Amino acid sequence: MWHWSLMATLLCLAGPTIVATELGTEGPRFALNGKPTFLLGISYYGALGASKEFIQRDLEDLQRYGFNWIRVWATWAAFGNDVSAVDGEGRPREPFLSRLQWLVAECNRRGMVVDVTLSRGNSITGPGRLQSLAAHRRAIEVLVTHLQPYRNWYLDLANERNIRDPRFVSFSQLKQLRDLVKQLDPQRLVTASHAGDISREELRDYLLRVQVDFIAPHRPRNPQSPQQTEAKSRQYLAWMKEIGRVVPLHYQEPFRRGFRPRRWEPPAAAFLTDLRQALAGKAAGWCFHNGDQKDRPEGKPRRSFDLREQCLFAQLDAEERKVIEAVHRLVAKLYPQT
Repeated sequence: MWHWSLMATLLCLAGPTIVATELGTEGPRFALNGKPTFLLGISYYGALGASKEFIQRDLEDLQRYGFNWIRVWATWAAFGNDVSAVDGEGRPREPFLSRLQWLVAECNRRGMVVDVTLSRGNSITGPGRLQSLAAHRRAIEVLVTHLQPYRNWYLDLANERNIRDPRFVSFSQLKQLRDLVKQLDPQRLVTASHAGDISREELRDYLLRVQVDFIAPHRPRNPQSPQQTEAKSRQYLAWMKEIGRVVPLHYQEPFRRGFRPRRWEPPAAAFLTDLRQALAGKAAGWCFHNGDQKDRPEGKPRRSFDLREQCLFAQLDAEERKVIEAVHRLVAKLYPQT
């Protein structure tokens, strides 16, 4: 049984800082406890709806295969199940905020990084939320305050913030939200993910206007994309040098299976090519993205989008398991220290 309120109380009493795993940056790379590290991660969006047993089982499997970070949403309400840690106005929402605290603490103990993502919502992740700047600020205050003792997580201010639907967050608002985080916790790493490739002008805004700590583009999802990742990565790094500020390039949400299966269902080879190209292009991190299967009844397997009935590893298909078994070898070959 989960005693979420008790866990939250104990965490608050534990002291101002609990450092076992500390995430930082060193130029174009991430660092864990001061050691340059490639972030090899996986989408784990609906984690706050999973049982403690499922989470621990998944984390053990992930570590066995060399993964060192997970992406978790603080605003997730897929398939009629709202497991958001904050409500539509940014207020604390239990028991899910306490679950997020526990998860960050567990990953901290294991030496793993947690991506905590906010979104203003769309039809997949639930109804619109955080639609006012005040609500968005309130959500950030809740998350940063409750998770402040831990140094193993970063904040994505707004998932795919450039899409002109309820998710949209302007650069002006991003700047205010980023500044709020830094006022509350100056060392907390912050990004804002971008749907599609980032233009040079947009990159300048992210780096100099908003001043994110790293960039997180979500590259196009088509059969040509994996072969373009190295060139695109090198272009980003070259642009950053020209602009005068170099930060890590983090591929936080690439393509996945089940997204538009009638158009392209990527095989294992496509994922591995994309990772190889990201490594060759000097990216700092890459995510094995996964989600529901849109051409199947009830979207099953839903993978990380719904972890109530099965843990993530139990929902991966044969092609995805090939990826899981191969990715760490690719990273370790080029980055032996990871």
